[in-house]
Amino acid sequence: MNAKKTLRLNPEDNIVVAIADLPAGSAVEGEIVTRARVPRGHKTASRFIATGEPIRKFGQVIGFASTDIEPGDWVHEKNVTMGEDFDRDYAFASEARPPEGPRTDETPAFFEGYKRADGRAGTRNYIGILSSVNCSATVVDYVADEINRSGILDDYPGIDGIVPLPHGQGCGMAGRGEAFDVLSRTQWGYASHPNFAAVLLVGLGCEVFQIPRMKDTYGIAEGDHFQSLTIQEIGGTRKAVEAGVARIREMLPFAARSKREPISASELTLALQCGGSDGYSGLTANPALGFAADMLVRQGGTAILSETPEIYGAEHLLTRRAESAEVGQKIVDLIHWWEDYTSRNGGEMNNNPSPGNKAGGLTTILEKSLGAVAKGGTSTLRGVYRYAERIDRKGFVYMDTPGYDPVAATGQVAGGANVLCFTTGRGSAYGCKPVPSIKLATNNELYARMTDDMDINCGDVIDGVPLEVKGREIFEAILAISSGKPSKSELLGYGRNEFVPWQIGAVM
Repeated sequence: MNAKKTLRLNPEDNIVVAIADLPAGSAVEGEIVTRARVPRGHKTASRFIATGEPIRKFGQVIGFASTDIEPGDWVHEKNVTMGEDFDRDYAFASEARPPEGPRTDETPAFFEGYKRADGRAGTRNYIGILSSVNCSATVVDYVADEINRSGILDDYPGIDGIVPLPHGQGCGMAGRGEAFDVLSRTQWGYASHPNFAAVLLVGLGCEVFQIPRMKDTYGIAEGDHFQSLTIQEIGGTRKAVEAGVARIREMLPFAARSKREPISASELTLALQCGGSDGYSGLTANPALGFAADMLVRQGGTAILSETPEIYGAEHLLTRRAESAEVGQKIVDLIHWWEDYTSRNGGEMNNNPSPGNKAGGLTTILEKSLGAVAKGGTSTLRGVYRYAERIDRKGFVYMDTPGYDPVAATGQVAGGANVLCFTTGRGSAYGCKPVPSIKLATNNELYARMTDDMDINCGDVIDGVPLEVKGREIFEAILAISSGKPSKSELLGYGRNEFVPWQIGAVM
């Protein structure tokens, strides 16, 4: 075990991170002792920091001293502020590199997946039931429940199950504009997702989000893989449930024809998520996941970083990796949109971190963002996408989403992610049907406490396991779970209630 009680992450830092609870009077560096208790994952000053002086972690600014801070002081909310805005050196594309192939110690990687007619690959073989509007959500649930009660799925072991995905939108909104476009992209992204062999879309009939309009917009022809019905046209709730059950029964033989086969890892699109973060997130699980993301990119696959409020203050680390100034500027434009968006709604970017994040040692959004960006590894940024927009480029890309995990992941899945890795330090309970969610614990204590929820323990990085070794472990888990091994969240049955499209506009 590592006997050290603190970590210095960069020579320029004026704090160190506690990797064990430090009672008052604990020695930290040289002759410095803590002046108060410093909880595990939190920060203590390694030298005097004057009022207004930047506080540095990872060699980057995470805030400013709101009072004089003495060596050994606990550095947290009581003495740290976001301060005045400060210049970031965006240095567009200065660190961009040409696409890389596998290293000499990496062989071509494969997983056992499903080839779909549109050329994409699935990691699961579900049948989905979507609602066009909240008014049809109950019928969607009833259809899924009736199929599951009937036992007919026992005759089709090659089908992973029925996934009902009700939601709270679809009406009380404008029929054009940003909010409608976001919902439309999200619905189409799920209806055409490669982890669904077939989809039934259920509407009410009079809602703003009209099924015929969606079919016309995306050129959808009904057939074995996609069907729709509306409650009003079919004759009410009971008849809609009966019709929905009949449609699903008709889809089962078609879905059962899909079989797993070896597919290149280049067909994996990995969603990168973190939630319930703590002071360990940027030290263990996030950078280890970044190694795995880089490995996937070298195999020709795709990794999607998201959660724009959680890159705030660290966006310059992405603009430098952008393949062009144009791509980098898109990141900056997103930051400006979010600054305006939060201001118009009476918020601010530093409303994030959450109370749980702060209890885990994260003080400002600047600090949280530096750890969150680490999930994206070091590969060149190849594209920037709107929420739920179809990802059409290989490599490392960015999608604009909120930081709220269910909403963010819904957008990534709609964009085409077929597997997801989710790091957590506080213990987020989450799953993401139709996409398997792999949970990565940032610390040993969490992994031991929530072992039924966590797939991989990254806390041993603090004990000396190299980040690259942990990254390879994560990559191998991605391949195994993409090939059909159930993740912990799948075993627990998560995913039925986590479809949460981003609701931007006014509810009317």
